[in-house]
Amino acid sequence: MLIDGAWVDATGGGTFESENPYLGAAWARVPRATPEDVDRAVRAARRAFVSPAWRGLSASARGLLLRRFADLVAEEADRLAELETRDNGKLITEMRGQLRYVPQWFHYFGGLADKIEGRVIPIDKPGVFNFTREEPLGVVAAITPWNSPLMLATWKLAPALAAGNTIVWKPSEFSSVSALEFGRLFEKAGFPPGVVNIVTGFGNEIGGALVEHPAVAKVAFTGGDRTGQSVYELAARSIKPVTLELGGKSANIVFEDAVIDDAVKGVVSGIFAATGQTCIAGSRALVHASVYDRFMERLLDLARTARMGDPAEETTQVGPVTTRPQYQKVLDYIRIAKEEGARCVLGGGPASRPECGSGWFVEPTIFTDVRPDMRIAQEEVFGPVLSVIRFDSDDEAVEIANGTMFGLAAGVWTQSINRALSMSQRLEAGTVWVNTYRAVSYMSPFGGYKRSGIGRESGLTAIREYLQEKSVWIDTSGNVPNPFVMR
Repeated sequence: MLIDGAWVDATGGGTFESENPYLGAAWARVPRATPEDVDRAVRAARRAFVSPAWRGLSASARGLLLRRFADLVAEEADRLAELETRDNGKLITEMRGQLRYVPQWFHYFGGLADKIEGRVIPIDKPGVFNFTREEPLGVVAAITPWNSPLMLATWKLAPALAAGNTIVWKPSEFSSVSALEFGRLFEKAGFPPGVVNIVTGFGNEIGGALVEHPAVAKVAFTGGDRTGQSVYELAARSIKPVTLELGGKSANIVFEDAVIDDAVKGVVSGIFAATGQTCIAGSRALVHASVYDRFMERLLDLARTARMGDPAEETTQVGPVTTRPQYQKVLDYIRIAKEEGARCVLGGGPASRPECGSGWFVEPTIFTDVRPDMRIAQEEVFGPVLSVIRFDSDDEAVEIANGTMFGLAAGVWTQSINRALSMSQRLEAGTVWVNTYRAVSYMSPFGGYKRSGIGRESGLTAIREYLQEKSVWIDTSGNVPNPFVMR
C-alpha cells in the first residue's frame, strides 16, 4: 500500500486474493489493511497537508503537478485498462476508452487550480474592508467502487488535489490492483510524500475507521445507497461534509415520435453495455403503447446478437458480473421478478455458452408485463436485467419515471424539442440525456437527486465540493468602536 510516500505491507502482513471474474479464479494478492494502517495513512495525509512541500506550493505549481500526472496516465492508459479488465471483468474496449479519457480530468482541474478566487464584498459597515478566501478542507477520504475504478476515483482525486487537499483513497476490495498501479504515477509525477495515500482492504474492517477518523475533513464516496447511508451516518457523528454518488433506477423513455432504431440502440446501451454494472444503467425502459410492439421486436432482435465472452477480446460486447456476491444477487432478482409475475422474454438465468468459460456470466435478460411497483422496477439490480413498462401519456411516463427513491439519470427519445425541454425539466434526475445515453464529460456536473446522492462531481462546480469559504474583516478606520456593541 502507499502510505507517506512508501510502499508498505499491511500491519500484521495480512493479504487477500483478487479474483478474475472471467476465469473465476484468483490472479493477484493485495494487502489487507487494518484500522492501524488507516490511522498511519490519515496522519501522513494530515502532515502532508500542512507541510511546506504541499501547502507551500503555488496554485499554479499544483496545477502543473496535476497536468504532469495526466500525461503519465495517458502513457500508461492501455496497461491500466488491461489491469482493470483482469480485475473487474469489464470490457477492454470500455476500460481502454475510460483510461484514455481520464487524463482530461487532471488537465481540466489542473487548469482550474489557479482560478480559485475569493471576492471583495462592498460591505455595509463603514471603516471595514471585507474579503473572502477559498481554502482546502484538509484530508479527504475517497472511497470508490469496483465497476469503473480509476475513472470514478479520478472524479474525486482531480478536484480534491486541485483545491489543495490531501487524499486517503480506499478502492474496492474487488478492484484494488489498478489503484495501486495508479498510485505509482503520483510518485513519478513528483507529488510530495503523503499527499496521496492508498489503503486496500475490506469496507467492514477499515471503512468506519477511515470515515470517522478525527483528522479526515471530508468523505467522497461512490457505491450502493445502503452503504452510502451508513457512510453518511458515520460522517455526521463528527459533522464531516460528504459527497455521495449512489445508486440509480434510471428510466429510458421512448415516446411515440422517437426514431425507433436509435431508441433501441440507446436502451441496449443503457442496460447491456458494462453488463448493466453502472449506477446510470437504464434498467427501466418506458415505451409508449403506440410503438410498443414495434419497439419490442427490434429490441429483442438486437439484444439477441450480443456477443458474450472474454472481456479482454475486442469483439466481446457483454462480459461477466464482477463479483460472486453480485452474480448471485442478479440471479436472485431474476427469480423475484418471475415470482412477482413479470414475463421473461429474453435470457433469465446464468449463461452457459462455451465462450463464457467458468466465469460469472448472466444472460442479457428482458422482462415485460412489469408493473411500476414491482421490486424489479424499484430496486437497483446492477446487472444485465431490463424491465419494460408500457405507458400511454407524457404525464404517465413522468409519474412512472419519478416513482422510485432514486434520481440519478434518465433518457428521453423524441424528435420534439418541446418534449425534450419539458421532460428535462419534469424528470427528477441529476442527468437527463435526450436521444443519447451514457455520455459523461469532465466539463459537465454529475450527481443525483433523492437517494441517488449528495453533491456533484466533474465540471466547474465539483471543485467547490473540496473548498471552504473564509470571510476576512480588516478595520481601516483606526478607531475601535464601543466594545460592548456588535459592530
